[in-house]
Amino acid sequence: MALRIEQLRLMYYPAPILRSKAQAVEAVTDEVRRVGVRMLEIMHEAPGVGLAGPQVGLGWRMFVANPTGEAGDDRVFINPVLRDPSRETVEREEGCLSLPDIGGVIRRPSAIVIEALDLDGKRFEMRGEDLEARVWQHEFDHLEGVLIIDRMTEIDRLANKKVLRELEEEYED
Repeated sequence: MALRIEQLRLMYYPAPILRSKAQAVEAVTDEVRRVGVRMLEIMHEAPGVGLAGPQVGLGWRMFVANPTGEAGDDRVFINPVLRDPSRETVEREEGCLSLPDIGGVIRRPSAIVIEALDLDGKRFEMRGEDLEARVWQHEFDHLEGVLIIDRMTEIDRLANKKVLRELEEEYED
């Protein structure tokens, strides 16, 4: 069955795909490029600063990000690998497009290196700090089936318990 790219939409907790480990993209094809463009559209419409394959119902190891919100800063990361996290960690409030109205303080390395393929299938490497590094780590978590509710403090988890229950009750497969 052919992928209907125009029908990709944001998936909400507790959709099972959000808990699945994404699979590597075997080749950067025209279809993968169109998916990347569509994911950027969905991210901007939401609005958000990042969006991973599982969040649009695809078990692909790819995400899009634009931490600055500037038009020219849209970027697609295919088969990303994170490495060299800084020893310094920072706590900061995070939210997630797939978990509306839920937020919590998450501790992450303040800087990290990412290696991935771009939409032309070319490998690139970048070092990100602060918000950029946080966005990459957040989206990478989605590729591993990890959500912010798994990383937040127990107090934040308790504070979000009611909203999580409501999302679970409203969920339709």
